[in-house]
Amino acid sequence: MPLARSLSMTSLNGLPQWEDEDLPVEDLLLFEISWEVTNKVGGIYTVIQTKAKTTADEWGENYFLIGPYFEQNVKTQVEFCEPPNSAVKKAMDTMISQGCQVFFGRWLIEGSPYVLLFDIGSAAWNLDKWKAEFWEVSNIGIPFHDREANDAVIFGSLTSWFLKELSCQFDDKPSIIAHFHEWQAGVGLILSRSQKLPVATIFTTHATLLGRYLCAASIDFYNNLDQFDIDKEAGERQIYHRYCMERASVHCAHVFTTVSQITATEAEHMLKKSPDVVTPNGLNIKKFSAMHEFQNLHSMYKARIQEFIRGHFYGHLDFDLDKTLFFFIAGRYEFSNKGADMFLEALSRLNFLLRVHKTDITVIVFFIMPAKTNNFNVETLKGQAVRKQLWDTAQSVKEKFGRKLYNALLRGEIPDLNKILDRDDITIMKRAIFSTQRHCLPPVTTHNMIDDSNDPILNTIRRIGLFNNRTDRVKVILHPEFLSSTSPLLPLDYEEFVRGCHLGVFPSYYEPWGYTPGIYIVDRRFRSPDESCNQLTQFLYSFCQQNRRQRIIQRNRTERLSDLLDWRYLGRYYMHARHLALSRTFPDKFELEPNAPPKTEGFRFPRPSSVPPSPSASQHSSPHHSEAEDEDEDERYDEDEEAERDRQNIKSPFTLGALPQGKKKQHGEYRN
Repeated sequence: MPLARSLSMTSLNGLPQWEDEDLPVEDLLLFEISWEVTNKVGGIYTVIQTKAKTTADEWGENYFLIGPYFEQNVKTQVEFCEPPNSAVKKAMDTMISQGCQVFFGRWLIEGSPYVLLFDIGSAAWNLDKWKAEFWEVSNIGIPFHDREANDAVIFGSLTSWFLKELSCQFDDKPSIIAHFHEWQAGVGLILSRSQKLPVATIFTTHATLLGRYLCAASIDFYNNLDQFDIDKEAGERQIYHRYCMERASVHCAHVFTTVSQITATEAEHMLKKSPDVVTPNGLNIKKFSAMHEFQNLHSMYKARIQEFIRGHFYGHLDFDLDKTLFFFIAGRYEFSNKGADMFLEALSRLNFLLRVHKTDITVIVFFIMPAKTNNFNVETLKGQAVRKQLWDTAQSVKEKFGRKLYNALLRGEIPDLNKILDRDDITIMKRAIFSTQRHCLPPVTTHNMIDDSNDPILNTIRRIGLFNNRTDRVKVILHPEFLSSTSPLLPLDYEEFVRGCHLGVFPSYYEPWGYTPGIYIVDRRFRSPDESCNQLTQFLYSFCQQNRRQRIIQRNRTERLSDLLDWRYLGRYYMHARHLALSRTFPDKFELEPNAPPKTEGFRFPRPSSVPPSPSASQHSSPHHSEAEDEDEDERYDEDEEAERDRQNIKSPFTLGALPQGKKKQHGEYRN
C-alpha cells in the first residue's frame, strides 16, 4: 500500500513568480527596528535573523537594523565598523555629542547586515522628560515600576531622535522606510508620526499583547474574540498602558501587518484595525544538491545528541539508542500558550501505550524553554564527566589491545583472546563499570531551577510521574536555556539540534503561525482539550510505529516542501508592504495599484479530524518491522515519482486575506 500523504501543498517548482515590486532601492534607506535585534528573547529574533540575508541581498548598503545595546550580546554577535553612509554617521555623531552612546557595526549572521545599537542605560537620565513628551503626544502614562515599558520609551525616543537627525539632512532623496516590530519599538513610530517626519512607517505585530495574556488565563480565546471588553481585560491585568502603546502604534503606522490570517482576525478585535498586509514568517532554507546530504546531517547531529544521552542516562542506559527517537518542543516559556501542558499530558498517555504494547522503542523528549536557573546541576555535569572518562578508558584499552593484535598477526599467529587482555586491563574495565553505578534516577532537568517548586513543567512531570524510570518508554529532559554550540553539556546550535531530532512538537494554543507550520495538525479550536490531547497522542504513537525507511520518506517530503517557507519567496510580502507604505507617505513619488496585494498558490492543511497522518496507511499494528518489510518498502517507493506528485499537487490561487463575508471555515480546516 502506498504511503498516505499527511499534507497537501505546492512544491516550489510549481510556484508562480510574481512581478517584482519596482522599488528604486538605490534611492531608499530601509531601517528595521526591534527590541530583539542582536537580543534573543523569543521568536521575533529568529524572524529578523533569518530574513536578514534576503533583505540584505535586495537592499545592499541601504539596509540597517536598529536595536538595544547589551554588552553580553554584542561581544559575540557584532563586529564594530564605521557607517558607510555619511548621513547615518552625522546623525549618530549628533546624538553621541549630547551624551548618548550609539554603536554601529555588522551583525555576524548570514547576510552580515548593518546594525545601529542604542545603549538604553546611557540615556536613562532623559526618562522623565521623554515620558512627559510621550504623554503630551499620546495621553499614555507609563508607570514608574514597569521597567520594560520605561525601556521601550527610552528606546523609542532614541529611535525617533535618530530618524529626525537623519531625515533633516535630505531634501528629496533618499526616502526613508522605518519598519517597527512589536509594541516595544512602537514608541519610536508614534513619536515619528507626531513630529511629522518624512518617514514611511510600517508596524508589525507578531502576536497581540492582550491575546497572550488572555490565552495564558485558559480562556476560550479564538471562539470568543468578539465578546471581550478590551479595556477592562487590559486594565485587570495591569497592562493597559502597554496595550495603549501597541494600539496607538497600529493606528499611527502608514501600513499595519501581521504574520498570519489568524493573527489578523485577532488584531481586528483586540486592536480595532485590520492589517493592510499579511507577512508570513519564513526560513532561510539551505538547499542541498542531493537528498542524501541532509540525511547525512541528520545522522551527524543525531550522533552528538546520542553522546549527550549516554552521559545523562549513565547507569540507566538499558535502552537501545538505535531504537530511540528524539522529540522536542522549544520557544518562549509560556506553559499553556506554547502547549507544553498538553504535550506533557500526551507524553504520559504515549508512555502508557508504548509500555502496554511492550515496544522496544524509546522516546526521549527535550523541552528547550529558557527559565531562571542557577547554572547546571551537579548530576548532569557528573554524567558527562563519567561518559568522557569511560570513553578515555575504552580508547586506552583499545589501543593496547590493537597493539598486541598487530604484533601477533605480524608473527603469523592467531592471538589467544583469553590472554590478550591482562589483569590490569580487566581491573581498569571493572573500575570503569563501577563508576557508572548510580543510586538516583537520571535528572529531568539539566539546570538548578531557581523556583523549582513552582515551575509548571516540573510540577506537571511530578504529577504524571515521568521521572525517567527504567520502565518508562518516554523520558523527558528540561533544558531551561537556549542552545549554543559553546555549551559544555549539549554543544549544538538550535538549527543543528533540530536537524538531529526526529520530530518537533508544537501543540500551541496561542500560536500565530510563528515557526510551527506543522506536518501533523492538532485541532485545538473545535475540539475539547481531552480530544485534542488524544489526537496528539495518536500522532505521536503513529510516528513511533514508523520504521526508519518511512521516516526517511517523510523527511524527504518535508525537505522538498520546505521551499514554501523560504524567505526568497515569502519576503515578497514585506516588499509589498514597503511599497504600500511609500505610496501612502510619498504619493507624488511612488504609486501602487489599489487592491493589489500579492497572491500565492495556496497550500491547504488537512482537516485534523479526518485525514490520516503520513504514512499511517502503510503502518502495521505493531511498531516492529522485519528487514524484509524494509526491503519491500524500498521497492514500492519511488522518490522521483513522489516528487512529481508533490509538484502536481497545486491548489488554486488564493489571497492571504479574510474569508468572504458569510463564509465559514469547515470544522477543523486550516488555511495559511
